[in-house]
Amino acid sequence: MRNYSRRNFIKQNSLAGLGVVAGLTMPSIFLSESLSAQEKEPIIDIHQHTNYVNRTDEQLLAHQRAMGVTLTVLQPAGRPLDYGSTYYGVGNGLQAEATGNEACYNFSKKYPKEFLFGANEVPDFPGAIEEIEKYLKLGALFIGESKFNVECDSPEMQKIYMLADKYDVPILMHWQHKMYNRGLERFHTMLEKYPNVKFLAHSQSWWANMGKEQLDQNNIYPKGKVTPGGLIDILLTKYKNLYADLSAPSGLNAILRDEEHMKAFMQRHQDQIVFGSDCPDAFGHGDKCTGAKIIAGIKRVAPSKQVERKILYENSKRLLKL
Repeated sequence: MRNYSRRNFIKQNSLAGLGVVAGLTMPSIFLSESLSAQEKEPIIDIHQHTNYVNRTDEQLLAHQRAMGVTLTVLQPAGRPLDYGSTYYGVGNGLQAEATGNEACYNFSKKYPKEFLFGANEVPDFPGAIEEIEKYLKLGALFIGESKFNVECDSPEMQKIYMLADKYDVPILMHWQHKMYNRGLERFHTMLEKYPNVKFLAHSQSWWANMGKEQLDQNNIYPKGKVTPGGLIDILLTKYKNLYADLSAPSGLNAILRDEEHMKAFMQRHQDQIVFGSDCPDAFGHGDKCTGAKIIAGIKRVAPSKQVERKILYENSKRLLKL
């Protein structure tokens, strides 16, 4: 594992780790969609966090309801540890001050009709498997968000994949070049080795690799036209145990940078794309709410109503076996 300067790491990566990026301004037509229209049909948000950048539980509840989300999956953080896999504490709380298993479990039990919970742990913590399994036995429907400085094919991660296989639950992975889940170019080996595991991928380096033009992996928010046939396009075509989570500014950027490409991308992979917000906003509407923008973007760009409903609801329902 490489050594990192804590000061330089924070300076260079803290905004990227939170999924903050400039320039993702939504066209006004996206923001004009009424909330009442969203509320007519169910929406599953597969990616949210408790205490996200110190957002309160009350604000989280209001945020999800304002977006028109009917069911939310809470993605817990691993325990705070001074490990290399957490960049010696910088990556604790998923680098967003998100809280862990117990908080997500308690919140979902308080609002069982609106919230589900996942299970997570720092993968190289000695009790990681036992901790994740504890919450799977309590009813967790997910493992993740797995956002740690580890190789994607490391022995520690493979133990977690085997646990996901054993309990038949998906695992959500955050891909960020030189930071989290290293080795995207080798990920296909894990998809082949664990064909029964449902892998859910999201974040900057995932969505940056939509097109063949993506050569500089340090450019995690590429702009402009997309040339079909990029790495994730190939992976989604070949591996049906792989799903794509449209959450966060990275997912929004993927929608907005080339709408015609995204429309065709959605058509090709309509059974493997899901909606997640991964949004720290406190209100659930307006220009600062990434989640509301993504919902509006999906509704605008989806090639058909059928594909829209798959992405916003049906695919996640099937993935979670609801």
